[in-house]
This record gives sequence, structure tokens and C-alpha cells, in this order.
Amino acid sequence: MVPLLLVLLLVLILFGVGFAVKILWWVALAVLVIWLVGFLARPRGGGGGRWYRW
Repeated sequence: MVPLLLVLLLVLILFGVGFAVKILWWVALAVLVIWLVGFLARPRGGGGGRWYRW
């Protein structure tokens, strides 16, 4: 009984980690798109060139 519970616990942990990693990939992709849009839409004039403040 104990090995079965350990296997089920391992499956649940791996499923949770896989789901979290998939969510993090989507978040990273969204941040990349926002950064690219900001990079391409920056002002062309002599205003420093950076659209972010940090």
C-alpha cells in the first residue's frame, strides 16, 4: 500500500510541476512579446532611446 501511495504522490508532484512550467512558458512568451512591442514602438527622436525607466 505504501509504494502505491508514493507512486501516486510522485505522479501528482510531477503533474503539478509540469503544469507550473507550462504556465511559466506562457508568461515568458507574453513578456517577450510586450518587450518586443515596446522595443519596436520606441520613439525615434532624441529622447534617450529607452522606453522603460530602469
